[in-house]
This record gives sequence, C-alpha cells and structure tokens, in this order.
Amino acid sequence: MSLDGFVARKDHQLDWLMKQQTDGEDHGYDHFIASIDVIIMGSNTFRTVLGVGDWPYTTPVIVLSRTLKDDDIPVHLTDKVEILNQSPSQLVRELKSRNIKRAYIDGGAIVRAFMAEGFIETMHITIVPILIGDGVRLFDKQPRDIDLHLEKTETFASGLVDLHYRVLP
Repeated sequence: MSLDGFVARKDHQLDWLMKQQTDGEDHGYDHFIASIDVIIMGSNTFRTVLGVGDWPYTTPVIVLSRTLKDDDIPVHLTDKVEILNQSPSQLVRELKSRNIKRAYIDGGAIVRAFMAEGFIETMHITIVPILIGDGVRLFDKQPRDIDLHLEKTETFASGLVDLHYRVLP
C-alpha cells in the first residue's frame, strides 16, 4: 500500500504502483506466494489484475463476488480462477473441506470483511514510498479494535518496507 494507506486509486488504478523502481528485487514475493494454497480476492481486484497485462498468478484464485459469473472469467483462466458468492465464514468452511490451509486475502474490501469476522491471522504489508492522497484504503472502519504484534520488518534498497504482523486474539 502507499505510505498514506491506499491500495489503489478511487478508480482502482494501480499506475502509481507500476512505476515503482524495484531494481530486480522480488521483495520476498516468490517465497511468500509459494507458501500459500489459494489467493482470495474481490471482483474489483480481479478486474484490476485482468487489466494489468498477463495473468501474474500460478496459484489458484477464488474471486468472491455477488455480480460476476463463470462466464466473466477469460477462457485462458478458467482452470485458474473460480468465482464464488460466499461470505468469509462460508468460504472458510469451504476451504477447510478442500484441505486448504493458507490463503492470501487480497483487496481492500475483502481484507476488511475477513478481518471483521476474525479470519486474518497474519498480515504482510508492503509499504510503497509514495503518497497518492486519495483512493481505496486497505484499512477502514472496523467493528472493534484489532491488536497486532510486529514480528518482523524488512527494508529494501528500492525504498519498499515489508511489515509482518500477527493478529492477537
């Protein structure tokens, strides 16, 4: 997210993120993505990722949406993307039945929904050194305080900072 707390512009554009110079650093992304079983995102994040270029994920993706249907998945992604209309608690039960243990939750609204129901155990947040002033917040109103324990920070020559938190009970 940007230093001022946004994961996208109001129109869900990521132009500010795409122009960041990383000098070939992967920032631990490859290791992280190899450690998860599924990526869960909302329809806005899905549409944004589709518009960025080549599909970036080899990990299976579940899109939570009330409006998207299977026909909205591009043909070349039908074996990689699944659309479900479920609440976080319904999806967690579904994932357990599939023996899926680790999920990466992506997208502001979806992260907030999973946090509100207590399903986020750890957070890995990358802070991008830019202020964009307005947009889609990763964290917004929560029904309760959520206590966190900082487990690790990593800084990179590109200016990005990774924060690793554990959510406290």
